[in-house]
Parts: sequence; structure tokens; C-alpha cells
Amino acid sequence: MTRSTSVPTPPPVEEPQSGAAIDVLPGDDLRDILRRLSLRRLSLADLLRAALACHRWLRVAARCLPRAPPLLGHFFHPVNISSPPPIKPKPAHYDAVFAPLDASSPRLSLDFAPEASRFELHDCHQGLLLLEPTVSLPRMILPRLLVLDSATQRRALLPPPPRDTVPDDHRWRGSRYYVGSALLSRAHPSKLCFEAVCFAIDGGHPRAWVASVDNGECRWRALPRDEEVVVDFHPWWFERRCVHAAGKMYWHICSSGRVLVLDPATLHFSYLLAPSVLGDDFFKYRVGETPADGRLCMVTVEEQVMQLWVRGKTRCSDNGWYLEKEMNLHKVYDTVPGLPRDVISRVKSIYLSDIDAGHTGRLFIQMLGYGHHSFDLNTGELKRLPTNGGKEYGHPVYAYFLAWPPAFLAQEQQLPVD
Repeated sequence: MTRSTSVPTPPPVEEPQSGAAIDVLPGDDLRDILRRLSLRRLSLADLLRAALACHRWLRVAARCLPRAPPLLGHFFHPVNISSPPPIKPKPAHYDAVFAPLDASSPRLSLDFAPEASRFELHDCHQGLLLLEPTVSLPRMILPRLLVLDSATQRRALLPPPPRDTVPDDHRWRGSRYYVGSALLSRAHPSKLCFEAVCFAIDGGHPRAWVASVDNGECRWRALPRDEEVVVDFHPWWFERRCVHAAGKMYWHICSSGRVLVLDPATLHFSYLLAPSVLGDDFFKYRVGETPADGRLCMVTVEEQVMQLWVRGKTRCSDNGWYLEKEMNLHKVYDTVPGLPRDVISRVKSIYLSDIDAGHTGRLFIQMLGYGHHSFDLNTGELKRLPTNGGKEYGHPVYAYFLAWPPAFLAQEQQLPVD
């Protein structure tokens, strides 16, 4: 019998169905792939695009995205480049502009709201910008407020609180001194629902008005005067804008060893003492958060020395603060071209404008006549912020975070991955 030497025909290969290359991957494996790619190459924008590929990728990508809102860049009003003291530049108002964090960040602007040119920035919180009119008003009058969401190009114009929100308004209106406004909270990034607050000094005590806005409808309510807090100085010394830090809101007071605090949860005011070594010597300091873990901190750069004070009690604490970091900036300042060498002229030219609320580990330092600079707390590097068209970064510089999570991811981040 003759044996066949032919090779048997292989079995037919089944073609994978459309989508099988994705479907055969378990959810855990797909999530690990996206996480590893995000650590190496993928930007936040790439992860968001992956989330839009299909429903399954949406559920998995939602688990890979950061829980904290991403920093997109900074908003500020440009100013004319200043001259060294005692020359003061002519005051001029320029529309707020946006400086993206990097090349992958969106190029935001306020062009969608033409009326914004008649307002100036006063707060930035949870993806919203709050602006007040540039026109000067009598100090007893509470202004209109313009609130913008530059990422979604939505806006709301809030009227001033009606007089009848305070039952005995006539009693306080003559002595009222309006201080400033701020954003309190936001319900959800998918809607223009938020709360804002403005406060004034009525008869030596702070009083707050709260606006609740729900998709264009605004309702004001006035709170009683906080009689536990006494303002025993002229309210002109208050800085009009607030700083959001460690879950509370802070208003600096010029040449004072304390700041005014508002608790957004209780809407109660209080004072917080600065370290005595700062307050007793009338040092200029700024309140903010430590970049790594968001602890409440105070920073000063007076007398060419940077000091970082953190809230906490130790054996050496000072009014509930302890000195965590100190650095001599004399040699750092020497690298600035043209900056005076003598201490008196140098001190007159330099002041700390802010702690970067974007958690970048930077301080913003203004050098009158020599530019607005950023100082890296980790590397000790001093860089001049870029100028454009004869203008430089104004003060303050607001960190802008994307309202988080995006509306299409909000529910997915609460669901388990299959």
C-alpha cells in the first residue's frame, strides 16, 4: 500500500470579529496599559481622546485620569514694564490674558465675553473666573460680578444684592465699606451652578452676602454681621482679593501680623496670626499651600531671605507655625541684570507678589524696574516671566485648573470597571 507524502491542509484560521482586539483584553490589563502609557508618553489630552474612543475605553480611561484637577495655565492682566523706584508707571488697564502651562494645554481666552474688557479679575476657583468692574464705585456700594467659565465659554452677570437683603440696611449703609468678592463653591462642572460671596465692613464688623447661581438665575442672601470679629483699623488696609488655601479663604491686611479668614463651610470670619517674627517686624508675607501636600503655609522674602512657614505645632512653633525652609537669596538676586547691589535700594525694588496656587513649587517675585520673576523652591532657580509687546505679567497671577472631572467622565469615575 502506498503511503501519501503530502502535507495535510492546515485548519482554516478564523478572522477576528471587529473590535475583538480590544474586547479580548480584560479590563485590568487595558487599564494597566493606559496607565503605563500615561506615565511615559500620553498627555492628559491623549487620555481624554482615549476615553472618547468607545464606551469600554471610556470606563477604563476614567480610572486612569488624575483625581486632582489638572492645571492648564495662568490668567493675569498685563502691565506696562515698570521703571526702578521712585518712578511709577502710568496706570493702564489691559484685558486679562492666558498663559498656557505647556504646548499640550489649550489656548484659552476671554474673547467669548466682550464685556470682560470692562472688568478685572478678582478670583479664580474650580474652573471659574470672577471679575469686578474697573470703574470706581463709592465704597458703600456692592458691585456687579461677572463670572466666566473660559473652558466651556459660559458666563453669568450677577446684579448687586438688593437692599432688602439686609432688613435694617439704612442703619449701616452710610458707614459701610465694601472690601471684595470671591468664589465659594461650584456644584458641578457640567452646569453653571456656583456660589459667590462678597463682604463689607458694617459698623466695625464683617458682613457677607452670598449669591447662589443656578444656570443664570441668581439669588442673594445677606448674613448677620460677625460680631465676634472686630475690625479696629480702616478697612482700606484690606487686600481686595482673597487667597484659597487648605480649604479656607484668606484676605491679607497690609502691614499687619494677621489675616482675615472665612470658612466656606460655616461662613464665619476669624483672624489668623502670622508668626510673630513676621508680624512684629511688619514683613510682607503671603498665604498659600505647600506644593507637595497642600498644607497651609506662609512665605516671605524680606531682607533677601526666603522663609517658608508651615502650620503646625512643635517645641519651636511660633503662633502655631514652624519654620520648615530658609534660604539666603542674596546670590540669587545677584544674577538679575541691573539690580542694585546696595541693600537699601534692592529691598525697595523687591517684594513677594504671590505663592503659585498651581502647586508648581514657585514663588512670584516682583522686582520693580527689573521684571516679574518666578523662583523655584526646589531648585533655587530664578527666572524672569516672559514679556510681550512691552508688557509683563501683572499682579496677581491666577492659576487656572480645569473643572474636574469633565461632565462625560463624572459618572464613569464612580462605576466599577468590568
